[in-house]
Amino acid sequence: MRTTLLIWAFAALATGVQPRAALAAQAADAQAPVSPAVAADPHADPRAGLIKLLPAGSKLEDLKPSPIPGIYEFVQGADVSYLTADGKYFLDGNLYDMATRANLTEAIRSRARLAMINAVPESQMVIFSPKNPLYTVTVFTDMDCQYCRKLHSEIAEINRLGVRVRYMFFPRTGPNTESWRKAEVVWCSADRNEAMTRAKSGAQLDMNKTCGPTPVEREYQLGQNIGVHGTPAIITDGGDIISGYMPPRELVQAIKQLQGAQRETSAGAERTALR
Repeated sequence: MRTTLLIWAFAALATGVQPRAALAAQAADAQAPVSPAVAADPHADPRAGLIKLLPAGSKLEDLKPSPIPGIYEFVQGADVSYLTADGKYFLDGNLYDMATRANLTEAIRSRARLAMINAVPESQMVIFSPKNPLYTVTVFTDMDCQYCRKLHSEIAEINRLGVRVRYMFFPRTGPNTESWRKAEVVWCSADRNEAMTRAKSGAQLDMNKTCGPTPVEREYQLGQNIGVHGTPAIITDGGDIISGYMPPRELVQAIKQLQGAQRETSAGAERTALR
């Protein structure tokens, strides 16, 4: 959804029209000269001109050279797209290294997700952990989501298999809803782990419980920024997303497979950069 909005915003800014007419105008202008802002000085940093075509708030550091000469990566949150250095073309999709078959775009998304999650202190999470964890996952969860409840009902087995679970709040219904309020009540409880287990079992909560600021709104926004569309959304310690519920043993197998695939992708990306 954020990628779609970004495409519309880029089209509107590049053509100077409202999004509804942007595609038609873009087609009509396909043979138009390159924007003077982009082509004025051949020795200037092309990003200085490109940034003027991008949504408000975009920064130079959001644009980096891609592995393809003359094309820049544009990264906002975990959304990745591409622009030509002359500002004429905007590309949305995955970039693959044909030699290694590595998805270079997804590798960027994974690193971006991981960086944003790692910026959140664990004191702002609700954590269920075995004594000596082998893996760590961060789970965006909704108190009323049935598959979130199913996953949490197996938390003891997940922990037994060596998986440490760090919960972040993502009430799908948004602010000022019962699910949002339940998330706040869980956070305001003296024993957050026990309160989360009660909430996910359908037990009655003290909906009048309040406390100071909670991380619910920040984590909800974070989930949107990294591409969470439903719950449970499980983020591995490598930044990959596992969307939806998996039985404990299948979850561990998926984590192992993603770790192996990520090692191969990282090696492929390093080889690409050295060419």
